[in-house]
Amino acid sequence: MSEYDLHSLILACDFCVDDVDRMWKWLKKHHDELESIGAHHVVLYESIWEPNRVLVTIGIRHVQSIREVLRSPAIFEWFNIAGAVDIPPIFGGEVVEKIDLYAPTAIDRVGRVVVGVMSSVEDVSALMAKVHDGLDRFKQGGVRKIWVYRALDDGQEVMILQEIEDEVAARNWIDHPDAAAEWMSNAGLGAYPTQFVGRFAHLMSVEQG
Repeated sequence: MSEYDLHSLILACDFCVDDVDRMWKWLKKHHDELESIGAHHVVLYESIWEPNRVLVTIGIRHVQSIREVLRSPAIFEWFNIAGAVDIPPIFGGEVVEKIDLYAPTAIDRVGRVVVGVMSSVEDVSALMAKVHDGLDRFKQGGVRKIWVYRALDDGQEVMILQEIEDEVAARNWIDHPDAAAEWMSNAGLGAYPTQFVGRFAHLMSVEQG
């Protein structure tokens, strides 16, 4: 999560791979294919607690590209290269709101942790109202950014990325989340993966020709 990664439409997938670096090299070789589907950035986060677990987000220029990707057989090749046994859920959504709790500075960001959650909530608008009411408590818990995305095909499905001060704060936040962070309690239910806890690993900018 950073200022260069301001996705408004996003594809995201949380899964395990055989070799993170090999998969990233493969993605870079397929720059042209990514450009053809309207991608503008690819970001990879690597788990700090679970070896070879990654969260990949792809910023997309327009909605039609998301639908094309989800229908494309190329996505199966991606997971074959990654060594994934099963095709994991792919989240396709649009930004609801991006809340930065601190003004951008040039301070060192080493140690910052990203917690990603895919979940279902009763009402996204009500959720955001609770979040805004609890921002001071979020800051006290070490949360620095909250980025909320709503799925294009399900108005109650969300993906939320939180940037947290450090690993200790992330552990405390996961074990004792604020009541306003209702998405934390739904992580890992049904088809949703458990919370992803990691750090930024790779970024690729996909320039239009």
